[in-house]
This record gives sequence, C-alpha cells and structure tokens, in this order.
Amino acid sequence: MQPPALAVVGWSGSGKTTLLTRLVPELRQRGLRVGVVKHSSDAHPLHRRGSDTARYTESGATFVAFANPAGVQLSFPEPPEAVLSLLARFADSVDLVLVEGWKHGPLPKLEVWREGLGPLLAATRHDVLAVVGDSPVPEGVKCFTRDDVPAIADFLQQCLRDGVLRATEGP
Repeated sequence: MQPPALAVVGWSGSGKTTLLTRLVPELRQRGLRVGVVKHSSDAHPLHRRGSDTARYTESGATFVAFANPAGVQLSFPEPPEAVLSLLARFADSVDLVLVEGWKHGPLPKLEVWREGLGPLLAATRHDVLAVVGDSPVPEGVKCFTRDDVPAIADFLQQCLRDGVLRATEGP
C-alpha cells in the first residue's frame, strides 16, 4: 500500500525547497512522520563517475547503498515513475511523503508560485489542491501565503483525514 503523498510543484526558483524545509518540522512537531523525495527532470548521475557505488550500479546491482556516519543513501536503477511502488515499502514508517517536483506525476499537488517565473499551473490543472504564493490567484483556488506554514500544515492534515493524498490516473 502506498503511503499518502503530495507533490510540491512550481517553477525553478519559486521557493519549493524553502517551503519544505519549513513545513517538515511543523508537521513533525504535530506528530507526523514525514518522508521527502526530490524529483528532478534533469538527468544527472546519482553516483560520482568512477566511484565504487557508480561501478556497482553499472554492474547491474538491484540497489546500491552508500552508508557513512551521517546516514544511508539508497538508490535503485528504476525510472522516476517507480518512486510510488518504492514508497510502498515505507508505508508503515511514514504518515506522509512530500515529493518536491514531479509536475506531471500522478500525485495531488501543492503549487508554490511566484509571479514572473512561469504560468500558474492551478489555472489549468485539476490536481492542484492549493497554491502557496504572494500574488493573486484565480477565484476558487485555495491560497496560502509563504509565511503561513501552520495553516498549510492544517490543510495537509485535513487532506490526510479526507484521504485525498493518493496517486491518480493522469494529470
């Protein structure tokens, strides 16, 4: 079973990472176990070229882990779409997974929007539940300011209670 998940989307520079680094502690303070996935549309190596872990990946390992005193990083040679099935392995250890990015993925979305960076996705996408931004958004779209992290956390907790943080078919 896949854990509840939400994609936090927006154009580059809109403030997604900043919001997440403020939202995770707020949700944890409320007792939620939160996982975070960074999704990138740019292809870049997960392991430094020529490193032992890159060589293990190239050899066809089912997974590669890098462990040191700071923690463990685990990678799988799977396409980005496989993230949902991989997350199912952690369903018992998290209450919510926040995915930074993945605009075109099947998850419900919280859009972080800053005027001038790109068009507002919520204007044309039914899977955007709310917008975080300081500019006016179309009427009928739930909107939060960037500094209202407690209200955003309240909203996410309500979404969890309502069961709306599940993957859907198509955008």
